[in-house]
Amino acid sequence: MNWRKITSWCLVVLVLCGIGVAAYYVMLPQLQPHVTVHLGDGVFAAQVAKTDAAREKGLGGTLNLRSDQAMLFVFDSDSKWSIWMKDMNYPIDIVWLDSTKKVVYMVKNAPPESYPYEQFTPKETARYVVELPAGTVEQKTVNIGAMAAFDENNIEGWHL
Repeated sequence: MNWRKITSWCLVVLVLCGIGVAAYYVMLPQLQPHVTVHLGDGVFAAQVAKTDAAREKGLGGTLNLRSDQAMLFVFDSDSKWSIWMKDMNYPIDIVWLDSTKKVVYMVKNAPPESYPYEQFTPKETARYVVELPAGTVEQKTVNIGAMAAFDENNIEGWHL
C-alpha cells in the first residue's frame, strides 16, 4: 500500500469515529432513565435521577432544558431534600412533591449564580423533586397542593 491509501483510510476511520461520538452524545439523554411527568397543565419528558451520583450531578453542565423537558429526582425516603445549582448554566423552577406526589413547596427562577452560597430547601418533607425550565411553574399553572402524575415503577431507559 502506498501512503496515499493509508492516509485516506485513516481519514475515513477518523470521520466515522467522530460521527459515532457525536451520535452518542445526541442519543445519551434518550438512553438514560426517563418518565413522563404530568404537572399542572404540562406534560414533561423527564430524565430520572435515582442514584446518589445522578442526583448530585442533576442538570449540572447541561446547556439548556426545553419547555417540554424536566428532571425528576427520586429519593428512597421522605426528607427536606436540598437542591443546589452546582455547574448550572441557566435558571430553573424547582418543585418538591410528597410521597403522594402532591406539590408541597416550590422555588421559582432559581439562579445558577446562587451556588455555592445558597441551597434551596423545602419547608415540608418531600419524596420527589422536579426541576423545570424557569417560568414553567407560572406558565403551566403549578400550585401548592396540586397533584403530579408519573409512574416511578415504569421508568424507561437504560441504566448507564
